[in-house]
Amino acid sequence: MSDISLWRWSAIDNLGQYQKGTLLAKNKASAREKIANSSLHLLSLKQQRRPFQHPWHPLQIIQFIRQLAALLQAGIPLPEGLQLLARQHPVAPWQALLQDITHQITHGASFSGALNNSHGIFPPLFIALIHTGELTGQLEFCCQHLASQQEQQYQLYRKVKKALRYPLFIMAVALLVTTGMVGFVLPEFAAIYRTFNAPLPTLTRSVIALSEWCIAAGPYLALLPGLLAGGYSHLRRGQPHWREKEQRLLLRLPLLAPLIRGQRLNQIFTTLALTQSSGLPLLKGLEAVEQTLNHPWWQAAIRRVKERITAGAPLSDAITAETIFTPLCIQLIRVGETTGAMDTMLNRLAHWHGEKANELADNLAATLEPLMMVTIGAIIGVLVIAMYLPVFQLGNAIG
Repeated sequence: MSDISLWRWSAIDNLGQYQKGTLLAKNKASAREKIANSSLHLLSLKQQRRPFQHPWHPLQIIQFIRQLAALLQAGIPLPEGLQLLARQHPVAPWQALLQDITHQITHGASFSGALNNSHGIFPPLFIALIHTGELTGQLEFCCQHLASQQEQQYQLYRKVKKALRYPLFIMAVALLVTTGMVGFVLPEFAAIYRTFNAPLPTLTRSVIALSEWCIAAGPYLALLPGLLAGGYSHLRRGQPHWREKEQRLLLRLPLLAPLIRGQRLNQIFTTLALTQSSGLPLLKGLEAVEQTLNHPWWQAAIRRVKERITAGAPLSDAITAETIFTPLCIQLIRVGETTGAMDTMLNRLAHWHGEKANELADNLAATLEPLMMVTIGAIIGVLVIAMYLPVFQLGNAIG
């Protein structure tokens, strides 16, 4: 998705008419090939500079699906609806994308096939549900339901990210203040105290020694975050089991573990409920879940569930062996299998875990903020006491 560019072209068609427009392509050769396949004689082709903000934001995709569902519910045919959205869209790359999708549909491609050929912009779940809507004749329902569910997922993700952002910002500010005091303020105080040739308190000597060590090792300490980040990124890319250990560790943290588990379970059951209500078989729904999860550890758990179901086990038994699922998940799914209301139970589980994750996100921010303030106060308090404690002994030293 990130390697495609917007190209502006002008050409002459077989009737000698002047044509111009935009298209998406990975490189100039691919853009020329697309124009040649449209029976056009190319005159000029120029790459447009990338916009400051990436156009393929999840909210942009959700908004497109929602608008398309509204047009389909109003009785507008799919190609005309896509053309209307292309003309009204304010972002040039989206105009080119929708025109390309319309061109593929008018030349015999299915809507899901056209989305699948759109440079990986649309997630696999979107393509699978659109294909189901085409088969069942409920394309507008699938689009509307898909947009609503994905918007809820995105809002939950934003809330979790916001809950973690403020404490991390506070920690960064505390680190900067501490570095400034240790690196610039403490050396001045230490120089003043040395002129009196008086013994310093143990706390002050310890903090001054720490300051001197930080100043001596300053270049190495400045490089340390970059080295740690590079090494961590290399481990995650080169050793898949490292990401599994990372996820296991996160699921043991007191504050983060319930939030991460709730968010993932909300995503799993939301996708399953969406696929079940759209008519997809359970195994296809689990495949969609596996594709939407972006972590190999969770994907491996879903694969094991699929293998047990393929071997003949019901869903409630298949998820029992996986520690990621709570007893409530097993109980409600077993009730859904017994009563034949699986989609209802999946919706309840998705709603319950979503509400729980929202509540945990709010509680996380409320818990971490005072904890960060206490930590910052303790660090700065120790530094201030260490700096001013010898002042009370200066009188004796001067005497």
